[in-house]
Amino acid sequence: MTKSTIAVTGLRKSYGEQTVLGGIDLDVTKGTVFSLLGPNGAGKTTAVKILSTLTSADAGDVRVAGFDLATQADAIRGVIGVTGQFSAVDNLLTGAENLIMMGELYRVGDPRERAAELLTRFDLQDAADKFAMTYSGGMRRRLDLAMTLVGTPEIIFLDEPTTGLDPRSRHTMWQIVRELVTSGVTIFLTTQYLDEADELADRIAVLDHGRIVAEGTPAELKRLIPGGHILLRFHDIRTLDEAARALGTTVRDNEALTLQVPSDGDVKALRSVLDRLDHLEVAGLTVHTPDLDDVFFALTGEAAR
Repeated sequence: MTKSTIAVTGLRKSYGEQTVLGGIDLDVTKGTVFSLLGPNGAGKTTAVKILSTLTSADAGDVRVAGFDLATQADAIRGVIGVTGQFSAVDNLLTGAENLIMMGELYRVGDPRERAAELLTRFDLQDAADKFAMTYSGGMRRRLDLAMTLVGTPEIIFLDEPTTGLDPRSRHTMWQIVRELVTSGVTIFLTTQYLDEADELADRIAVLDHGRIVAEGTPAELKRLIPGGHILLRFHDIRTLDEAARALGTTVRDNEALTLQVPSDGDVKALRSVLDRLDHLEVAGLTVHTPDLDDVFFALTGEAAR
């Protein structure tokens, strides 16, 4: 039986007459990556601020790690970590000093030992005694996340953690996230990078104008959008003819010797097509499904990064 580590029902937040969150429901399973997607201004950061106790909600029931947000905010703060859009690193301290300071704030047993562990884990040991102002963007982001981990949180909120990073630094952050989840940590991720959500998330919710417009696994969301198909390639025109007769409705390309069969790409549909062609030799097969960028645009009307 799966266990919810974040459970949200009817969460609402307005600023004046502007409704930022219009009654959203979320359910995040322990030890997974849950990604909240949405265009700028959709309410992603507001949701993170509320769930991490940084701001109050107007209405709704929220439980984080089993604690009630309305009455047990201090208990929630003891089990979460937050890495926001903007670095919390102190530029006038070294990497080691930043981590030691956090260790003292969290009252860990030996702040220096904990700092040394995290510097090694995040491949920052060679820069431990350098001022944070000299760090590259990727190094600063790793240090920022290391500071979040000083108190060994059960749940980490990552609010657009790789914005502005180069591809290599982004992939390094992805690997760190995977390792955290493997160790049992729950990740609540907001991002505008669709490939990031596709790569990392177990489940995704799409937020638009303060409301959840779709939720599911990446594969489930892609199947919401029409345009998926199986592309079959054959060695000769005779086999192509026989396959076309066997399959019925297809898009045919005589020059390329291919047939395009509408499909949502799931295993059952693929097996059905192959069973109908069991007597024929298929030279090649590829499955095409809409990507998350297509999903994002269809649901929100905006192109994603």
